[in-house]
Amino acid sequence: MSSSSSSSSSSSSSSSSLLSPLQLPMKPIPGDCGHTFFGPFRDRLAYFYHEGRDKFFENRIQKHKSTIIKTNMPPGPLIASCPRVVCLLDAVSFPVLFDTSKVEKRDVLDGTFLPSLAYTGGHRVCAYLDPSEPKHTSLKSFILSTLSARHHKFIPLFQTGLSELFNELEAQISSKKEAYFNTLSDTMSFNYVFRLFCDKSPSETRIGFKGPKLVDKWLLFQLAPLGSLGLLPNLLCYFEDILLRTFTFPFFLVKSDYKKLYDVFYEFGSSVLDEAESKFGIERDEACHNLVFLAGFNAYGGMKVLFPGLIKWVALAGQKVHKKLADEIRTSVEVEGGVTLSALNKMVLTKSVVYEYLRIDPPVPFQYGRAKVDFVIQSHDAAFEIKKGEMIFGYQPFATKDPKVFENPEEFVGDRFVGEGEKLLKYVYWSNGRETEETRAGNKHCAGKDLVVLLCRVMVVELFLRYETFEVESGTFMFAPSVTFKSLTKVSSP
Repeated sequence: MSSSSSSSSSSSSSSSSLLSPLQLPMKPIPGDCGHTFFGPFRDRLAYFYHEGRDKFFENRIQKHKSTIIKTNMPPGPLIASCPRVVCLLDAVSFPVLFDTSKVEKRDVLDGTFLPSLAYTGGHRVCAYLDPSEPKHTSLKSFILSTLSARHHKFIPLFQTGLSELFNELEAQISSKKEAYFNTLSDTMSFNYVFRLFCDKSPSETRIGFKGPKLVDKWLLFQLAPLGSLGLLPNLLCYFEDILLRTFTFPFFLVKSDYKKLYDVFYEFGSSVLDEAESKFGIERDEACHNLVFLAGFNAYGGMKVLFPGLIKWVALAGQKVHKKLADEIRTSVEVEGGVTLSALNKMVLTKSVVYEYLRIDPPVPFQYGRAKVDFVIQSHDAAFEIKKGEMIFGYQPFATKDPKVFENPEEFVGDRFVGEGEKLLKYVYWSNGRETEETRAGNKHCAGKDLVVLLCRVMVVELFLRYETFEVESGTFMFAPSVTFKSLTKVSSP
C-alpha cells in the first residue's frame, strides 16, 4: 500500500502498464471534480438532495469502475476553499488514513473546513492536532490518563443511567403508547459523561437539566455545514443549502451557552484539571477547553449517534436473535453473579452484535487526512498515485461493507464475529483505526475506543436482562438515527 517517494515520483511519468509493488496495474485516479467554483455546488446538491449520501458514492463507483475516485465533498465554497478529495471506498485502501507517516491529521476532524477556534476557546484541541505536533502527545496522554483513572466507574454509573432511562421508556409507552428514544438517551448520555468527569450530577449545578440543549446548540453551529434535514429536491432544499453552506455560523450566537459549559466543567472538573497541570504541564484554561470538547463533542456528541444506532440495529435483528442474546446474557450474569467484566467477556454473541453494528453503520462515517508525501495506494484491483498535499477522504460504511471482505455485507449478521469470524475485526474501522489495534498517545485512534465498545455491550446486556424483545420505528434526523420505541416486552416474573 505504499512506495518510496522516488518510486512515486517516477510512476507519475510512466505509463499505466507499470505495476505496483503487489503487481497491480498503475492507473490514474478517475473522477470529475468539475469547475473550481461550480463543481462543488453540483456535487453537494447531488450528495444531500438529488442522490443521497450512499447513492452519491455508489453511482460514482459504477461510473468510473473504481473504488478510488476524485470528487468534491461538502461544504465547498464559500466555507471550504478546496473541497476536492481523493475518495477511498474499499477495505484495502481505507486504512492508509490511519498511517500518520503518510497522512497528516492536522485540522481535518470535520473534513475540508475547520470551524472557528472561538468554539474551543481559541485553542486547537487534541482532536485537531496531528501526532507530530508537540502538544498532541501531552493532551492525548492527559485524556487517556483521565479515562484510566475512572475505569472503575464505567459500568456502575452507566447501569444507574440505564435504569433511569428504561423506567422513563416504560412510563411513556404506558401513557403514550410510544417513546422517543433519542431525547431520553441524550439526557442519560450527558448525565453519564458529566458524572464520570465531575463526580456530580449536572442537575446539582447551575446548568441543571439544560446540559444536552447547551451542547446540542454548540455542536450544531459547528457542524451545520455538513448536515441536512433530509429535504426532498425542491425549492426548500436549495434554501437549506444556501443557509447552511454559504457561511459558517458565528460563535457569538452560542457564546453564552459555551461559557456556561466551560464554567461548570472548570468548577466541578477541578480534580481532572489539577492532574492536567501537575502531571502533564498543560495550562488550566487549555485543559478545560479540551475537557469540554472531550465531554461534549467526542463523548456526548458520539453517544447521540451511537446509542440510537445500536438500538435500531438490535431491534432489526429480530426476535430470534433477541432470544439468543437473552439466553447468553442471563446465563453469564447468573454464573458470574452480576454484570462484571468476567461475565461480559463470556458473552461472545453480545460482543459480536456490538461489533456488527459498528461495522454496518459506523457512528462516524467519515475520515480525512492530507498526504504528507507522494505515495502509491491500492484498491483490490489497481494502484494509484497520490501526490503530497492532496486531501484524502474515506467513506467508512463502504469500506466496512466491502463485498470482497464481508459475505452479505449489507445484512446484519449478529454472530459474524464469533469464532473464526473474529479474524475479520481487523476490517472494522469505526474508531479511526483497526479494531485489533490499541489507542496510544502517538496515534489518532479514538481515546475512548474500549469504553465505547464496553458501554454498547452493557446497554445490550441491561436491555435483555429487563426485556424479552422490543420493537422500534427508525428514521434519520441530521447526523443521527431517530428511534421511537413502539413496544417493550418485559421479562416475566418466575
